[in-house]
Amino acid sequence: MSLIRLTGVTKTFPASAKNASPVVAVDDVSLEIAAGEVCGIIGYSGAGKSTVLRLVNALETPTSGTVEIDGRDITHLRERDLRELRGDIGMIFQQFNLFDSRAVAGNVAYPLEVARRPRAEIRARVDELLRFVGLADKARNYPEQLSGGQKQRVGIARALATSPRILLADEATSALDPDTTQEVLGLLRRINAELGVTILVITHEMDVIRTLADRVVVMEHGRIIESGDVFDVLSEPRHAATRRFVASIIEDVPDRDQLRTLRGRHPGRIVTLRIREAGAVGDGDATQADVFAALAAHGVRFELVHGGINDIAGRVFGHLTLALTGDDDAVQRAIDAVGAFTTLIEEDSRG
Repeated sequence: MSLIRLTGVTKTFPASAKNASPVVAVDDVSLEIAAGEVCGIIGYSGAGKSTVLRLVNALETPTSGTVEIDGRDITHLRERDLRELRGDIGMIFQQFNLFDSRAVAGNVAYPLEVARRPRAEIRARVDELLRFVGLADKARNYPEQLSGGQKQRVGIARALATSPRILLADEATSALDPDTTQEVLGLLRRINAELGVTILVITHEMDVIRTLADRVVVMEHGRIIESGDVFDVLSEPRHAATRRFVASIIEDVPDRDQLRTLRGRHPGRIVTLRIREAGAVGDGDATQADVFAALAAHGVRFELVHGGINDIAGRVFGHLTLALTGDDDAVQRAIDAVGAFTTLIEEDSRG
């Protein structure tokens, strides 16, 4: 059974001074997230992704539809039951949301103090969590003395304080530099792998999805427009918005201007081939080794001039643009051979 389930959920905000008409932030969304999964929701500003997150932790109530946590409908829970529910859901924020007046240990302890846990238990749990996130030596420091990455680690430790089953991350790396982002994503992966925590991450950065998520949901105008295994969606995006996101992290087929530049720099015949790990879902799967072996078998020399290979959880895909040189007939036979088992995305025969 899914740990998180949204069924036909719509959230409409009434007209206001800012919006003359009601705003449909989430439009008939159905989504299931399994226990132990890392699910990423990606979309541009206004897509509805953050509203979905607020529906999951019951900070918003759906206009219609149901939200269930572990089979329990949370749509109309009493305040006491909501407090209990939120103890099972940790939250990580983009801007950290730390108390400046509290030291690191005090920030991590706060949810446990609210839950009225015994002092000895709180101290032990705070020490355990600070060791887990690599900040045991920062317990007495205040937020102003920390780097952005350290602040986010404090935020993660605080989110884990009550041993939640679910962790919600709202643009948790947007305020961080690239190196620190990778460190935080690695920590989240470790939380999922070692603690078994289910993670729902909201982001507009496809690299976060590639690095962290098992499954991706793409939203636009309040609706889910595409979803699936991260490898399948990134290697074969179907919707235009998804393709734009994928293009931000993956070298794609060269456009007309790039081809003109490549022709000026490289002799031979230029072709672009689709590489997708053998055994992945879909037709025309091929590996680099398959392509290179077929070219070599026909005595064709080749040079990689554009594109590259991407690794998603040990599975590879990408596009290779090659400049092929050799006897014209041999080159054509090699292209025909390669085209028999993979997709020839583009071919430039120089007119």
